[in-house]
Amino acid sequence: MSHETEPETSSEGDGKLAAPPMVTALVLAWCVSEPHRAGEVAIPPPGREVMWGRGGDEAGAPRLSFQRHRPGRVVPVGEVRAPQVSRDQLRVRALAGEWLEIRSVGRASVLLNGDPQSVFFAMPGDVIEVGRQVALLVVQRPAFLQGPAREEGFSFGAPDAGGVVGESPAIWELRRRVKLLGAHAGHVLVLGESGTGKELVARALHRCSPRGARPLVARNAATLPEGLAAAELFGNLKSYPNPGTPERPGLVGEADGTTLFLDEIGELPHAVQAQLLRLLDSGEYHRLGEARARRSDVRVLAATNRPASALKHDLAARFLLRVHVPGLNERREDIPLLAAHLLRQLAARDPPIAGRFFDGDAPRLSLAFVRALLRRSYATHARELAALVWEALSESTGDRIELPARAAQPANAAESAGDDRHQPHALGAIEDSQAGLSPGAIQACLDEHNGVIEDAWRPLGLSSRHALARLIKKHGLGIRRRAR
Repeated sequence: MSHETEPETSSEGDGKLAAPPMVTALVLAWCVSEPHRAGEVAIPPPGREVMWGRGGDEAGAPRLSFQRHRPGRVVPVGEVRAPQVSRDQLRVRALAGEWLEIRSVGRASVLLNGDPQSVFFAMPGDVIEVGRQVALLVVQRPAFLQGPAREEGFSFGAPDAGGVVGESPAIWELRRRVKLLGAHAGHVLVLGESGTGKELVARALHRCSPRGARPLVARNAATLPEGLAAAELFGNLKSYPNPGTPERPGLVGEADGTTLFLDEIGELPHAVQAQLLRLLDSGEYHRLGEARARRSDVRVLAATNRPASALKHDLAARFLLRVHVPGLNERREDIPLLAAHLLRQLAARDPPIAGRFFDGDAPRLSLAFVRALLRRSYATHARELAALVWEALSESTGDRIELPARAAQPANAAESAGDDRHQPHALGAIEDSQAGLSPGAIQACLDEHNGVIEDAWRPLGLSSRHALARLIKKHGLGIRRRAR
């Protein structure tokens, strides 16, 4: 029977908890027979071969099973019960670096990024499909999530109170950051690419604050006409600047005692950005046409999809508190959960969708569609995902949501034709230009970049992170991370 456990932690000399080790893991991206288990994690022990499959009660080789990870606790769930997957389906061994060695020993077919395989090497970003029943995403993540164990109030894989969906380390770090900064009195700058959910985060920050009982005042700064931006923000006296102009309190006046959210603040003219400085410092501002200063007890939350450096430098300096909203490329393991959430929202508004494509509250997704979503490089994140989901719905002809034509195109270099980097012989195939790199030089560069392969391959002059991973395997080098 599943039971909840607390992850083991250790303390450093200064009393801080040591950072959990980074591991290469398998995330249950989708299971046709058990879709509610998407997001669970299985961590192969280093250097020891373990068996994965449908499982059973018989004793045998050490087995790899899935767990639900949340801060401060790990809940074992067990192996999948997919009918087409053999009890003993895959033998998995975690190698040095980020690689997993995988051998298919069961009756079900196995695909790696859409191609049939029997013995192969997999690394983060790869998608393994088993028997058209299970999709596994290879990721690198902490062995456990730090933080106090607590009752979160929402089910595994479901939206939280703010509507944020995800169980990845990146999204749990975002939730931690929102809770911390929400209780703080200071102004906050929310950073992230278009479509990552910055407004959701801003609303969550307001909800977590002492001002949360009052309505949030929100406006997209890009919609403020340049000539009227100051009047919209700060208000104006009656008949100023033109006769007949009505008196307006402005957004700042409306937000007195609560929170003002300015989305896309980088779109404000620099002259208007300068007028915000005194408000951010002391709460003082002037209505247009009025000589006396007013004061507003307002907390400002601002968001931009530009770098903070794109803001007027003295305005950016006022936002000492900042939160980064990760994009889908930073939290791929959440993509199937998000897709299912979007489909549930569509089905709630359109009963024929629910009747055709759902079993209860679970959408029927093809594994090819799940793989395409996981392997895609996203530019507009949730907006792009929503468009792909809608395309899949409109193009599917049966009762299962299939891969739309646009999503079938290779999404990144890892899916290009003729890529054999996963084959056993590929680990020993080093380009001539890399032959002069000594193991010591590679290890030194890895150590300098805290063992992060993605940061180290360029300074070494290699062609890709996969080339560095091959060299690490060839020379038996270690990934040594500094304690935080």
